[in-house]
Amino acid sequence: MYGYSWIQWVFLFFFYSFVGWCVESTYVSLKRKKFVNRGFIRGPFLPLYGSGGLMMLIVSMPFRENLLLTYAAGCVGATALEYVTGVTMEALFKVRYWDYSKNRFNFQGQICLGSTLAWGALTVLMTQVIHPPVERFLFWVPQGILTFGTMLLTLYFAADFALSFRAALDLRDVLVRMEQAKRELARMQKRLDVLIALADEAKDNYVKERQEDWADMLDDLAERYEDLTDGVEARFRKIRELLPVSRRLGEKREELLELRDRFLKNTDRTEMSRFLSDMIKRGMILGNPTMRSKRFAEALDELRRSAVEYREERKKKKDEK
Repeated sequence: MYGYSWIQWVFLFFFYSFVGWCVESTYVSLKRKKFVNRGFIRGPFLPLYGSGGLMMLIVSMPFRENLLLTYAAGCVGATALEYVTGVTMEALFKVRYWDYSKNRFNFQGQICLGSTLAWGALTVLMTQVIHPPVERFLFWVPQGILTFGTMLLTLYFAADFALSFRAALDLRDVLVRMEQAKRELARMQKRLDVLIALADEAKDNYVKERQEDWADMLDDLAERYEDLTDGVEARFRKIRELLPVSRRLGEKREELLELRDRFLKNTDRTEMSRFLSDMIKRGMILGNPTMRSKRFAEALDELRRSAVEYREERKKKKDEK
Protein backbone atom coordinates (compact mmCIF):
# COMPACT_ATOMS: atom_id res chain seq x y z
CA MET A 1 0.00 0.00 0.00
CA TYR A 2 2.46 2.58 -1.26
CA GLY A 3 4.74 1.71 1.65
CA TYR A 4 3.29 4.47 3.87
CA SER A 5 3.25 4.36 7.64
CA TRP A 6 -0.04 4.89 9.46
CA ILE A 7 0.98 8.44 10.42
CA GLN A 8 1.64 9.21 6.74
CA TRP A 9 -1.80 7.93 5.82
CA VAL A 10 -3.35 10.16 8.47
CA PHE A 11 -1.37 13.14 7.17
CA LEU A 12 -2.58 12.42 3.62
CA PHE A 13 -6.17 12.36 4.88
CA PHE A 14 -5.75 15.83 6.38
CA PHE A 15 -3.89 17.11 3.33
CA TYR A 16 -6.54 16.05 0.82
CA SER A 17 -9.30 17.18 3.17
CA PHE A 18 -7.69 20.63 3.15
CA VAL A 19 -7.21 20.64 -0.64
CA GLY A 20 -10.85 19.60 -1.09
CA TRP A 21 -11.97 22.39 1.22
CA CYS A 22 -9.95 24.94 -0.78
CA VAL A 23 -11.42 23.77 -4.09
CA GLU A 24 -15.00 23.46 -2.86
CA SER A 25 -15.05 26.72 -0.87
CA THR A 26 -13.48 28.63 -3.76
CA TYR A 27 -16.02 27.26 -6.23
CA VAL A 28 -19.03 27.97 -4.00
CA SER A 29 -17.71 31.39 -2.96
CA LEU A 30 -17.24 32.45 -6.59
CA LYS A 31 -20.69 31.14 -7.45
CA ARG A 32 -22.30 33.00 -4.52
CA LYS A 33 -20.05 36.04 -4.92
CA LYS A 34 -19.15 35.94 -1.23
CA PHE A 35 -16.96 33.78 0.97
CA VAL A 36 -18.55 30.49 2.02
CA ASN A 37 -16.84 28.24 4.54
CA ARG A 38 -17.90 25.01 2.90
CA GLY A 39 -18.32 21.73 4.69
CA PHE A 40 -19.66 19.78 7.63
CA ILE A 41 -17.04 20.97 10.12
CA ARG A 42 -15.93 24.54 10.73
CA GLY A 43 -12.20 24.10 10.17
CA PRO A 44 -10.63 24.15 6.69
CA PHE A 45 -11.25 20.46 6.04
CA LEU A 46 -13.72 18.45 4.00
CA PRO A 47 -13.48 14.87 5.30
CA LEU A 48 -15.28 13.49 2.25
CA TYR A 49 -12.42 14.68 0.03
CA GLY A 50 -9.82 13.33 2.44
CA SER A 51 -11.53 9.94 2.54
CA GLY A 52 -12.05 10.12 -1.21
CA GLY A 53 -8.37 10.87 -1.78
CA LEU A 54 -7.32 7.83 0.22
CA MET A 55 -9.96 5.75 -1.51
CA MET A 56 -8.63 6.80 -4.91
CA LEU A 57 -5.09 5.81 -3.96
CA ILE A 58 -6.16 2.44 -2.60
CA VAL A 59 -8.57 1.34 -5.36
CA SER A 60 -6.24 2.49 -8.14
CA MET A 61 -3.16 0.83 -6.65
CA PRO A 62 -3.48 -2.42 -8.67
CA PHE A 63 -4.04 -0.46 -11.90
CA ARG A 64 -1.45 2.30 -11.65
CA GLU A 65 -0.03 1.46 -15.06
CA ASN A 66 -3.40 1.36 -16.80
CA LEU A 67 -5.16 4.72 -17.07
CA LEU A 68 -8.48 3.24 -18.22
CA LEU A 69 -8.70 0.84 -15.28
CA THR A 70 -7.54 3.59 -12.92
CA TYR A 71 -10.36 5.76 -14.20
CA ALA A 72 -12.93 2.96 -13.78
CA ALA A 73 -11.70 2.11 -10.29
CA GLY A 74 -11.95 5.76 -9.27
CA CYS A 75 -15.50 6.01 -10.61
CA VAL A 76 -16.67 2.96 -8.69
CA GLY A 77 -14.74 3.43 -5.44
CA ALA A 78 -15.33 7.16 -4.91
CA THR A 79 -18.99 6.95 -5.95
CA ALA A 80 -19.59 4.12 -3.48
CA LEU A 81 -17.95 6.18 -0.74
CA GLU A 82 -20.05 9.24 -1.62
CA TYR A 83 -23.26 7.23 -1.58
CA VAL A 84 -22.59 5.48 1.74
CA THR A 85 -21.51 8.75 3.36
CA GLY A 86 -24.57 10.62 2.08
CA VAL A 87 -27.07 7.96 3.15
CA THR A 88 -25.46 7.64 6.59
CA MET A 89 -25.45 11.40 7.21
CA GLU A 90 -29.06 11.77 6.08
CA ALA A 91 -30.13 8.91 8.37
CA LEU A 92 -28.34 10.50 11.32
CA PHE A 93 -29.09 14.18 10.80
CA LYS A 94 -32.29 14.13 8.65
CA VAL A 95 -30.73 16.49 6.07
CA ARG A 96 -28.62 16.12 2.94
CA TYR A 97 -25.41 18.09 2.83
CA TRP A 98 -25.31 17.67 -0.95
CA ASP A 99 -28.19 16.94 -3.28
CA TYR A 100 -28.07 15.81 -6.91
CA SER A 101 -31.85 15.52 -7.31
CA LYS A 102 -31.87 18.18 -10.05
CA ASN A 103 -29.04 16.53 -11.97
CA ARG A 104 -29.74 14.08 -14.76
CA PHE A 105 -29.14 10.38 -14.14
CA ASN A 106 -29.04 10.71 -10.36
CA PHE A 107 -29.78 7.96 -7.85
CA GLN A 108 -31.80 9.00 -4.78
CA GLY A 109 -30.20 12.45 -5.05
CA GLN A 110 -27.06 11.05 -3.36
CA ILE A 111 -24.99 10.33 -6.46
CA CYS A 112 -25.25 11.12 -10.16
CA LEU A 113 -23.55 10.20 -13.39
CA GLY A 114 -21.78 13.56 -13.67
CA SER A 115 -20.15 13.27 -10.25
CA THR A 116 -19.18 9.65 -10.94
CA LEU A 117 -17.39 10.60 -14.16
CA ALA A 118 -15.74 13.53 -12.37
CA TRP A 119 -14.49 11.22 -9.59
CA GLY A 120 -12.91 8.97 -12.23
CA ALA A 121 -11.16 11.89 -13.92
CA LEU A 122 -10.01 13.21 -10.55
CA THR A 123 -8.57 9.79 -9.69
CA VAL A 124 -6.46 9.79 -12.84
CA LEU A 125 -5.41 13.40 -12.25
CA MET A 126 -4.45 12.73 -8.65
CA THR A 127 -2.55 9.49 -9.15
CA GLN A 128 -0.68 10.76 -12.21
CA VAL A 129 -0.17 14.47 -11.50
CA ILE A 130 -1.08 15.61 -7.99
CA HIS A 131 0.04 12.79 -5.73
CA PRO A 132 3.62 12.16 -6.95
CA PRO A 133 4.96 15.54 -5.69
CA VAL A 134 2.90 15.15 -2.51
CA GLU A 135 4.51 11.76 -1.99
CA ARG A 136 7.99 13.25 -2.45
CA PHE A 137 7.19 15.93 0.13
CA LEU A 138 5.86 13.26 2.48
CA PHE A 139 9.15 11.34 2.38
CA TRP A 140 11.19 14.55 2.58
CA VAL A 141 9.68 15.77 5.87
CA PRO A 142 11.46 14.31 8.93
CA GLN A 143 9.38 11.62 10.60
CA GLY A 144 9.42 13.35 14.01
CA ILE A 145 8.13 16.65 12.62
CA LEU A 146 5.50 14.85 10.53
CA THR A 147 4.31 12.87 13.54
CA PHE A 148 4.12 15.91 15.81
CA GLY A 149 2.28 18.03 13.25
CA THR A 150 -0.12 15.23 12.38
CA MET A 151 -0.95 14.59 16.03
CA LEU A 152 -1.74 18.29 16.55
CA LEU A 153 -3.99 18.23 13.49
CA THR A 154 -5.67 15.09 14.81
CA LEU A 155 -6.50 16.75 18.14
CA TYR A 156 -7.82 19.86 16.41
CA PHE A 157 -9.84 17.83 13.89
CA ALA A 158 -11.31 15.58 16.60
CA ALA A 159 -12.46 18.57 18.67
CA ASP A 160 -13.88 20.33 15.60
CA PHE A 161 -15.64 17.18 14.42
CA ALA A 162 -17.16 16.55 17.87
CA LEU A 163 -18.56 20.10 18.04
CA SER A 164 -19.87 19.90 14.48
CA PHE A 165 -21.42 16.49 15.11
CA ARG A 166 -23.21 17.89 18.17
CA ALA A 167 -24.38 20.90 16.15
CA ALA A 168 -25.73 18.62 13.42
CA LEU A 169 -27.70 16.64 16.01
CA ASP A 170 -29.04 19.91 17.45
CA LEU A 171 -30.09 20.99 13.96
CA ARG A 172 -31.97 17.73 13.56
CA ASP A 173 -33.72 18.24 16.92
CA VAL A 174 -34.65 21.85 16.07
CA LEU A 175 -36.16 20.78 12.75
CA VAL A 176 -38.14 18.02 14.46
CA ARG A 177 -39.50 20.38 17.13
CA MET A 178 -40.41 23.05 14.57
CA GLU A 179 -42.25 20.47 12.49
CA GLN A 180 -44.08 19.13 15.56
CA ALA A 181 -45.13 22.67 16.51
CA LYS A 182 -46.52 23.26 13.02
CA ARG A 183 -48.50 20.00 13.14
CA GLU A 184 -49.91 20.89 16.57
CA LEU A 185 -50.92 24.33 15.33
CA ALA A 186 -52.59 22.76 12.31
CA ARG A 187 -54.67 20.61 14.66
CA MET A 188 -55.49 23.70 16.74
CA GLN A 189 -56.58 25.50 13.58
CA LYS A 190 -58.96 22.68 12.65
CA ARG A 191 -60.49 22.69 16.11
CA LEU A 192 -60.79 26.48 16.03
CA ASP A 193 -62.50 26.38 12.63
CA VAL A 194 -65.02 23.83 13.96
CA LEU A 195 -65.78 25.96 17.03
CA ILE A 196 -66.17 29.11 14.96
CA ALA A 197 -68.42 27.27 12.47
CA LEU A 198 -70.63 26.02 15.29
CA ALA A 199 -70.78 29.51 16.80
CA ASP A 200 -71.68 31.04 13.43
CA GLU A 201 -74.35 28.38 12.89
CA ALA A 202 -75.83 29.04 16.33
CA LYS A 203 -75.86 32.78 15.64
CA ASP A 204 -77.55 32.28 12.26
CA ASN A 205 -80.17 30.01 13.80
CA TYR A 206 -80.84 32.55 16.52
CA VAL A 207 -81.29 35.33 13.98
CA LYS A 208 -83.54 33.13 11.85
CA GLU A 209 -85.70 32.28 14.82
CA ARG A 210 -86.03 35.97 15.71
CA GLN A 211 -86.99 36.77 12.12
CA GLU A 212 -89.69 34.13 12.23
CA ASP A 213 -90.91 35.58 15.51
CA TRP A 214 -91.13 38.98 13.86
CA ALA A 215 -93.20 37.55 11.02
CA ASP A 216 -95.58 35.85 13.44
CA MET A 217 -95.86 39.04 15.43
CA LEU A 218 -96.79 41.07 12.35
CA ASP A 219 -99.43 38.50 11.40
CA ASP A 220 -100.98 38.90 14.81
CA LEU A 221 -100.61 42.69 14.86
CA ALA A 222 -104.17 43.48 14.02
CA GLU A 223 -105.62 41.15 16.64
CA ARG A 224 -103.13 41.83 19.41
CA TYR A 225 -102.68 45.59 19.21
CA GLU A 226 -102.84 45.95 22.95
CA ASP A 227 -99.86 43.61 23.46
CA LEU A 228 -97.85 45.13 20.61
CA THR A 229 -95.81 47.53 22.72
CA ASP A 230 -94.71 44.88 25.18
CA GLY A 231 -93.94 42.39 22.38
CA VAL A 232 -91.87 44.86 20.39
CA GLU A 233 -89.91 45.88 23.44
CA ALA A 234 -89.21 42.24 24.26
CA ARG A 235 -88.02 41.54 20.73
CA PHE A 236 -85.83 44.60 20.70
CA ARG A 237 -84.30 43.54 23.98
CA LYS A 238 -83.44 40.17 22.44
CA ILE A 239 -81.90 41.84 19.41
CA ARG A 240 -79.88 44.18 21.61
CA GLU A 241 -78.64 41.14 23.50
CA LEU A 242 -77.79 39.40 20.24
CA LEU A 243 -75.72 42.19 18.75
CA PRO A 244 -73.05 42.26 21.49
CA VAL A 245 -72.87 38.45 21.32
CA SER A 246 -72.30 38.61 17.57
CA ARG A 247 -69.65 41.28 18.00
CA ARG A 248 -67.94 39.28 20.73
CA LEU A 249 -67.86 36.21 18.51
CA GLY A 250 -66.17 38.22 15.79
CA GLU A 251 -63.73 39.73 18.25
CA LYS A 252 -62.91 36.32 19.76
CA ARG A 253 -62.41 34.85 16.32
CA GLU A 254 -59.91 37.56 15.38
CA GLU A 255 -58.25 37.29 18.78
CA LEU A 256 -57.85 33.51 18.50
CA LEU A 257 -56.46 33.74 14.98
CA GLU A 258 -54.03 36.43 16.09
CA LEU A 259 -52.92 34.32 19.05
CA ARG A 260 -52.41 31.34 16.76
CA ASP A 261 -50.23 33.30 14.34
CA ARG A 262 -48.30 34.88 17.21
CA PHE A 263 -47.72 31.47 18.80
CA LEU A 264 -46.50 30.05 15.50
CA LYS A 265 -44.04 32.88 14.98
CA ASN A 266 -42.83 32.85 18.58
CA THR A 267 -42.40 29.09 18.56
CA ASP A 268 -40.32 29.14 15.40
CA ARG A 269 -38.44 32.25 16.49
CA THR A 270 -37.53 30.78 19.89
CA GLU A 271 -36.18 27.60 18.35
CA MET A 272 -34.28 29.48 15.65
CA SER A 273 -32.83 32.09 18.01
CA ARG A 274 -31.43 29.44 20.30
CA PHE A 275 -29.88 27.61 17.37
CA LEU A 276 -28.52 30.61 15.46
CA SER A 277 -26.92 32.19 18.54
CA ASP A 278 -24.28 29.45 18.34
CA MET A 279 -21.56 30.35 15.81
CA ILE A 280 -20.81 26.73 14.90
CA LYS A 281 -24.48 25.91 14.29
CA ARG A 282 -25.04 29.13 12.35
CA GLY A 283 -21.96 28.40 10.25
CA MET A 284 -23.28 24.93 9.47
CA ILE A 285 -26.39 26.46 7.90
CA LEU A 286 -24.58 29.22 6.02
CA GLY A 287 -21.71 26.97 4.92
CA ASN A 288 -23.98 24.42 3.26
CA PRO A 289 -26.31 26.32 0.90
CA THR A 290 -27.14 23.09 -0.97
CA MET A 291 -28.28 21.30 2.19
CA ARG A 292 -31.77 19.84 1.75
CA SER A 293 -34.34 17.89 3.75
CA LYS A 294 -37.38 16.17 2.27
CA ARG A 295 -39.21 15.76 5.55
CA PHE A 296 -38.33 19.14 7.06
CA ALA A 297 -37.99 21.25 3.92
CA GLU A 298 -40.18 24.13 5.14
CA ALA A 299 -38.51 24.33 8.56
CA LEU A 300 -35.02 24.14 7.03
CA ASP A 301 -35.79 26.90 4.54
CA GLU A 302 -37.10 29.12 7.35
CA LEU A 303 -34.00 28.39 9.41
CA ARG A 304 -31.75 29.25 6.47
CA ARG A 305 -33.56 32.56 5.86
CA SER A 306 -33.28 33.39 9.54
CA ALA A 307 -29.56 32.60 9.48
CA VAL A 308 -29.04 35.03 6.60
CA GLU A 309 -31.10 37.71 8.40
CA TYR A 310 -29.15 37.10 11.61
CA ARG A 311 -25.86 37.54 9.74
CA GLU A 312 -27.05 40.71 8.04
CA GLU A 313 -28.27 42.19 11.34
CA ARG A 314 -24.93 41.50 13.01
CA LYS A 315 -23.08 42.99 10.06
CA LYS A 316 -25.30 46.08 10.17
CA LYS A 317 -24.70 46.55 13.90
CA LYS A 318 -20.98 46.13 13.40
CA ASP A 319 -20.92 48.74 10.63
CA GLU A 320 -22.89 51.17 12.80
CA LYS A 321 -20.27 50.91 15.53
